[in-house]
Amino acid sequence: MMEPKQKRAIAYVDGQNLFHSIKDAFGYTFPNFDIQLLAQAISVTQGWDIVECRFYTGIPNPGDNAFWNAFWVKKTAQMGRACVKVLARPLRYRNKIVRLPDGSSHSFLTGEEKGIDVRIALDILTGAMNRTYDVALVFSQDQDLSEAASEIRTIAQQQTRWIKIACAFPWSPAAHNKRGINSTDWMKIDRAAYDKCIDPRDYRA
Repeated sequence: MMEPKQKRAIAYVDGQNLFHSIKDAFGYTFPNFDIQLLAQAISVTQGWDIVECRFYTGIPNPGDNAFWNAFWVKKTAQMGRACVKVLARPLRYRNKIVRLPDGSSHSFLTGEEKGIDVRIALDILTGAMNRTYDVALVFSQDQDLSEAASEIRTIAQQQTRWIKIACAFPWSPAAHNKRGINSTDWMKIDRAAYDKCIDPRDYRA
């Protein structure tokens, strides 16, 4: 299969996964990335043309966490104005029970993302089948997406065309998770490269 000279890339961003990786690697305490700048910066180094940026995140209920609800509502609205395709879902809540050292138990309400990784995987595969990209640039370290990466190879063979799936993730000596998604090309983002792509707007206000 011949590698195309011009390569169309779509960025698929797991917002919460990326934020927690950035916090772990670089110590930032809130999602301060400009995802378009970050995707573009990586693509330029590889000679890819970003044709679309898709951002996926769960958003907490305002009654549970008004601060983070307002933050993500404002940040995703700005992304939308910048032509990022945002797929936001409300968190799902359940009561979680933990055992305390004294043998008693404590119950509390917790919000969890549901279906984000599945949605990303489906969109990656749909994009490949519809020939909308040559490169899927995934911002996540979720190994659940490794199956989608393996399927991409099957689709490439069926269509007899060149397709790449790359995994971009923050890396530093402090990072606990130093692995990208299996069956993808790993692209490490260092602190210097990341800091050039920080969003100057502060949605915490």
